[in-house]
Amino acid sequence: MSIAGAKASRISWKRIGLLAFVLVLIGLVGYAVHWVLDEVRTSRHQAAWLAGIDREVRFAPGPGPSPSIRYPGPGPADTRLGYHQLPQRIERLRERGYEVERQARLSARMLALDDQGLFVPYTEKTHAGLALDDCGARPLYRAHYPERFYPDFAAVPPLLVASLVRIENRELLDPPPTRNPAIEWDRLGKAVIDQLLRRVDESHGAGGASTLATQIEKFRHSSEGRTETAHQKLLQMASASLRAYLDGEDTTARRRRIALDYLNTVPLSAQPGFGEVNGIGDGLFAWYGRDFAEVNRLLAPGAPQSPARALAYKQALSLIVSERRPSYYLGADGARALRQLTDATLRHLAEAGVISPALRDAALPLALAPARRAAPQPQPVFNERKAATALRAHLQALLAVPHAYDLDRLDLSADTSLSLPVQKAASSILRSLDDPDGAKAAGLYGFRLLSPGDDTSRIVYSFTLYERGKGVNLLRAQTDSVDQPFDINEGARLDLGSTAKLRTLITYLEQVDALHREWSGLDPKQLQALKPKANDAIARWARDYLVGAQDRGLRPMLEAAMERSYSADPGEGFFTGGGLHHFVNFEASEDSQRFTVREALAQSVNLVFIRLMRDVVRHVMAADAASDAELLGDRDNPQRREYLARFADQEGRVFVIRFYRKLQGKSADEVEEILQQNIRVTPLRLASLFFGLEPGASDAQLEAFLRHWLPGNDADPAELRAKAGPERWGLADRGYLAGVHPLELWVAAWLRTHPKATLSETIAASAAQRQEVYGWLFKTRHKGAQDERIRTLLEQQAFVEIQRDWKRLGYPFDSLTPSYATALGASGDRPAALAELMGIVVNRGLRLPLARLPELRFGTGTPYETRLDYAPRPGARVLSPEITDVVREALLGVVDHGTASRLKGALKRPGGSGVEIGGKTGTGDHRFDVFGRGGRLISSRVVDRTATFVFLIDDRWFGTIVAYVHEPYAANYKFTSALPAQLLKAVLPSLQPLFDGTSCRPDPG
Repeated sequence: MSIAGAKASRISWKRIGLLAFVLVLIGLVGYAVHWVLDEVRTSRHQAAWLAGIDREVRFAPGPGPSPSIRYPGPGPADTRLGYHQLPQRIERLRERGYEVERQARLSARMLALDDQGLFVPYTEKTHAGLALDDCGARPLYRAHYPERFYPDFAAVPPLLVASLVRIENRELLDPPPTRNPAIEWDRLGKAVIDQLLRRVDESHGAGGASTLATQIEKFRHSSEGRTETAHQKLLQMASASLRAYLDGEDTTARRRRIALDYLNTVPLSAQPGFGEVNGIGDGLFAWYGRDFAEVNRLLAPGAPQSPARALAYKQALSLIVSERRPSYYLGADGARALRQLTDATLRHLAEAGVISPALRDAALPLALAPARRAAPQPQPVFNERKAATALRAHLQALLAVPHAYDLDRLDLSADTSLSLPVQKAASSILRSLDDPDGAKAAGLYGFRLLSPGDDTSRIVYSFTLYERGKGVNLLRAQTDSVDQPFDINEGARLDLGSTAKLRTLITYLEQVDALHREWSGLDPKQLQALKPKANDAIARWARDYLVGAQDRGLRPMLEAAMERSYSADPGEGFFTGGGLHHFVNFEASEDSQRFTVREALAQSVNLVFIRLMRDVVRHVMAADAASDAELLGDRDNPQRREYLARFADQEGRVFVIRFYRKLQGKSADEVEEILQQNIRVTPLRLASLFFGLEPGASDAQLEAFLRHWLPGNDADPAELRAKAGPERWGLADRGYLAGVHPLELWVAAWLRTHPKATLSETIAASAAQRQEVYGWLFKTRHKGAQDERIRTLLEQQAFVEIQRDWKRLGYPFDSLTPSYATALGASGDRPAALAELMGIVVNRGLRLPLARLPELRFGTGTPYETRLDYAPRPGARVLSPEITDVVREALLGVVDHGTASRLKGALKRPGGSGVEIGGKTGTGDHRFDVFGRGGRLISSRVVDRTATFVFLIDDRWFGTIVAYVHEPYAANYKFTSALPAQLLKAVLPSLQPLFDGTSCRPDPG
């Protein structure tokens, strides 16, 4: 071969090689293009890849706190369902006695996805809410949000699906089965180009590329449901893509679920009267007042064309298109724009063949009128779900959830201690008492019960029942007959009458217990050397008992204390509560008798417990180093001035508060007129009054004042100034001259110059004046008056100590009325607090925590699943077992031969033997009395009438039952505590499932 031929051959091979390279390159590019086009069309490769990742995405609950759990950010759905706030709520619950029993564990892949900022893929709940079950796993309360939803894809009218897909995501339901629903490539490409062009020309419109899948990720999990950056959009798309392949490479079912979930959960702003609106179902109700089932019937396949069908479709379609700006389109300003957008969409759907021209033409003329407020929803009968309402309030406080509205939307289920069968039965009985026939069936008519003609509908009944559990008290029933959310068991301060004798008795026995601990180890000689104060009857009795006792044990001493006797004579006056009081017995036949403490409790004898309370108070006072004997006997004791100053401050404060409320907000003329209402007007009195109000006033101003209020008088202003001028008299004397309480005069002057002063500011400013007004009290010639007031203060101090003891046993209020009448109920109480006291007796001195919600479950079936069980600390010992044993025996006597004897033998065991029932009755007749000079009763108005029985059954159950009437009806009733005792007798048969142990077993099947 010649050189030229060889050279030509080499060029030929180069050309062949280059051609081959080009062909290969073209083939590779073609293959790449084919691969990309195929991937765009089928998503088969990403399907394999993403499905492989999803196979490693797992979570499952395990025992105890999870070492591998992550909580979501503050997305709307994660906040509404409570997932985002779970760490704080778990910690709060731990502080309140709960422990994490089970919690979700996340796989390594799931944790890695979370670390990358993705929303972790799992099948999310589209509707959830608070669920409460009773102790037998029976539904007690259910809240579902959204309330109206499609249970599955087959339930959605195809017309609605086709419309949604055409508007929002045309390729969503198209083949092939491996399609990624998170991306529509043509829309994505157009959106990218539009964004680039917009950077060059800001006026260029730029549409979005969000598919339904990415929209769902946005409005569920992005902060405030928004997309602020391109990075956030990519995270939404990636998260939606992963979620799409959770079932494997075939996304057909998942894509249908996307359409379903969107329709069920799309946010549609909030509507007054309804709250947050999510989903087409709730949207139709909240914005158009439509029945969801009716709309679906009208839109079902084969439904005949009609104006009703056209309207239903147009309303549903308007909600779908309003999602772009729901607050605007569904608001008052957007109604016209919503109609225009909906009509344009109707035309587009008809052109695309999604709807028929007939449906379009029928719908176009129809008006859209979104309501400005949701239609009222059926309201629950409160007394039917009273316990659930109380439990929700307790749960709301437990979790620090601001509103019941928010609580009901949490993905939370809870087991309660309530027994639904018992709850329903008791509620049914209480509701039946509104009718005379129901009251008659319960045996509520008769002596000391209801009288013929009583309006039974005005009486409110309340019933609470607890069971002693293992280390806790379990609430089994809590109901009342009030058809309102208010709960009188825990929400009212009621005069529960002689039930306060139980608290008084326990305080008395505690004092005996304390003396036993202090003195029982002393020999008789040491005991004889003790010198209890003269008026400390309890200490003197304890010393004498121990001197002669054969058995110095605590129980015999407590039994002996129950046998101490007191007179029931009502003739004695009692200086208590700052004045002289007389008390009466319920039965006049008791007046001439003496009763032991045990007998007095059984028969509820008032005067015995007034005298017992006096002994209790005096014993507390005697324990004070600054005893009344020392203070009252020595007029030079320096502590007297301290006590008198305290009295002046307290008494003066009461008057300042009263006068502030009387005069605040009144004009100057109105105040001047009020100050003159109860005085005989003279020029001197008016002058004294005027200088008290205007100390810097001139004679001319005084003359004008007199002319205004006492026309025709000829008094000389200069002469009046000389007699009543501001520099002549102090506040107390000026008040005397004016005939007005000096503190009322001071408050009037203060408000004249400080019209916007608050009550607390007024009290603070009056400190010196309160002392000044009572200056006479500090003079030793008034020793009798001083002693009276010191005695009142010492008594008040004693009641502060008694209140602390009562508070330790569950008394619900921070103060007691400082009067012996507290033994008869004057300080008020609550049924729930009385039940807790009875629980201490049943538990032999242990104050056990109350378990209303033994188990809480957050996010069941989600990566945030957490179960917490109530595991409180051991109960606190607040009374000795010996005291509670003695008290229990005395309470059984109330039923055996006392005021609740109608309950004797009312409950039998299966073998026929009786079940022990005990308790304490109480009748409260709370009155508003007005007294005149010398203590004369001017008027008396009955404010409340209550009858209460706080009870125990055997050594396991306890509770309260109350009948209550408020003014203006209270004065019409004469029933006593016999009424709740009889009512308990009527209720007892309905409690049988508790007593035989079947109440808290799940229903068969």
